[in-house]
Amino acid sequence: MATNTSKPQQRAKASTFSSDAHNLNGHGLPSHVAIIMDGNGRWAQQRGLPRLEGHRAGTDNVNNLLESMERYGIRYVTLFAFSTENWSRPREEVLGLMAILQDVVERETPTLHRKNVRLRYLGRTDRLTPQLQEAIQRALNLTQGNTGLCLSVAFDYGGRDEIVQAARRIVQDGVLPEQITEGLFQSYLYTRDLPDPDLIIRTGGEQRLSNFLPWQSVYSEYYCSPLFWPDFDEPELERVLEAYGQRKRRFGGLDSQG
Repeated sequence: MATNTSKPQQRAKASTFSSDAHNLNGHGLPSHVAIIMDGNGRWAQQRGLPRLEGHRAGTDNVNNLLESMERYGIRYVTLFAFSTENWSRPREEVLGLMAILQDVVERETPTLHRKNVRLRYLGRTDRLTPQLQEAIQRALNLTQGNTGLCLSVAFDYGGRDEIVQAARRIVQDGVLPEQITEGLFQSYLYTRDLPDPDLIIRTGGEQRLSNFLPWQSVYSEYYCSPLFWPDFDEPELERVLEAYGQRKRRFGGLDSQG
C-alpha cells in the first residue's frame, strides 16, 4: 500500500447536528455504514511506533465514531477488522491482532450492552483461538436481545469465501437448482439478517474493496478518505455523510428528471 507521508492536520469541530436525526444539512443519511478501517500500520510507522500500536489506536477510535453514528441516527455499522488474506502478515502481527480483539471484546462488551448495542460477528471462527471464540460467543449471547445500534465486526472475513461457503451449505441442504433465488442465496450469507450497506467508507487513501462484502455492496455508495483510521474523526465523518447525501441513488432506474 502507498504511504501517506503527510502529517494529520488539525481539523475544526463538527457542526451542530440537525434536529432531524436522519438529515444532515437537509441531506438524507444512510441507515447502514460499513467501514474498511485501513491505515493503522502506516499511522504507527509515521510516529516511529510498532504496527500493533496503530491497531490499538484504531480500536480506541471505534467508540468515538460509534457515538457519532448513533447521534446521526445510523442504525447499522459494520467494521472490517481482519480479512482472510491478512493471515499472510507476519505471525507476530497476526497474534497481536487476535490478542487485541479478545481484549476489546472482553473489555467493551459490558459497556456496549448497557448502551443497548447488538453485536454481530461476520466471518469464520474455526481458525481463531478457543479463548477468542468463547469471548465472541459470550458477547453475542449477551447482546442478542438489544434493540439499539447493530455493530457487526468482520474478522477473518473474505467476501469470496463467504459466497463459496454459502454455496456449499446450499448443496449440503439439498436445495434444487430451480429453487435457488437471490433471496435464498442471501439467507445463507453471514449478513442474512442485515440490510445491505448504503455507504462503504475506506480510510487510508486506498480505493478498492479488498474482498469486502462483494455480494452486499452492489448498490452501495463508496467514499475513500485520505485519513488513516486512527485519525478518522467526527468532522471527517460529517464530510462523508454530506457527500453521501448529495448523491442520487437510482438502483438501476431513473430519477424524476430522467
